[in-house]
Amino acid sequence: MRSFEPFNLCSYRLSLPLAVLIVAWIAAVLAPSAVASTGVDAPVNIIRVAYIEFPPITYRNDRGEPAGDVVDITRKVAREAGYELELIYLPVARAYLYVRNGTIDMLMALTDIPGLKGDILESWVSPTPVVLSAWYLDKMAPIDHLDQFRNKTVILISGYTYAGLRDWLLSQADIRITEAPNHRSALNMLKRNRGDYLLDYRQPVRDILVHPTDADVRESEIRSRHGAWLFSLANPRAAVLREAFDEAYVRLAERGEVPPVEPFQKTYVVPGFPAAYR
Repeated sequence: MRSFEPFNLCSYRLSLPLAVLIVAWIAAVLAPSAVASTGVDAPVNIIRVAYIEFPPITYRNDRGEPAGDVVDITRKVAREAGYELELIYLPVARAYLYVRNGTIDMLMALTDIPGLKGDILESWVSPTPVVLSAWYLDKMAPIDHLDQFRNKTVILISGYTYAGLRDWLLSQADIRITEAPNHRSALNMLKRNRGDYLLDYRQPVRDILVHPTDADVRESEIRSRHGAWLFSLANPRAAVLREAFDEAYVRLAERGEVPPVEPFQKTYVVPGFPAAYR
């Protein structure tokens, strides 16, 4: 009687096509367990975050790296919330476009930007206050009404929208506009009488008022704002991200690792400020 030996695949010579089919079948059977073990289906915790040239709050340093007070805070908050950041440097207009269409998940910017209404969720906490000011030499009058810009030359920073106020200023026939590429150049233009007023944010300008010739530069507050994280509503997880960042900030503040959580105070707007951009 013939005896039967156990089946041993290795003892058979298989044709190449048959061998390929067997290998493919084995790979298909094992694939689901391999995916589960490597965590391919786990949530992706990398978020794309835009930052703009707004020193010292957010900017790109001499080495081409993201830097600034809010960049540092955002890194801490993201780490606490369990996310990794992909920081992307963008011009202001493109940052607004990308946060609207979901190319980026979040933008470090200001609250109440008219062009982004309906497209973003703002964080409940504010990592920094922001004040827009009119800067002028001591021979000029302080600004207590925006009509004082009329029949004057106002210096603006190229690329800044001033949350829509730029459009209003450009539409006024009796306000002359000139532009500077950055804060230092704008301040130099003001001191050389190439403009009557400079419209610029408080922190960046105060940080460069270090020259002896800067002593006669004065400031009038135009509008106070809140810095915020703006989460793109094109991302279905926008609300989840906002909650994670807000809660992480609160935990860090309780440990003294970021500035204390401040309630959103009523912001200041100079009389005459156009209602559409308040």
